[in-house]
Amino acid sequence: MIKNNTNDLAKTIGENIKVARKLKGLTQKQIAQTFFMTQQQYSRFETGKFEQNYKQLYDICKLLDTSPNELFDFER
Repeated sequence: MIKNNTNDLAKTIGENIKVARKLKGLTQKQIAQTFFMTQQQYSRFETGKFEQNYKQLYDICKLLDTSPNELFDFER
């Protein structure tokens, strides 16, 4: 069993979401509006203060044209 610190994982995912968002040329506010939330709420995803559920991760991946592997920083 692999044990990961969930705080570290949330921060890694958040940082990777931020990079993918910037590569797409989108602002936090634009993405927040897509998900019917405030920019401040969305910001918590990118800082790792709030963990996404499966559906949110799926939707973020689709919006940013990225994969869960890239968000979780998995290497083959």
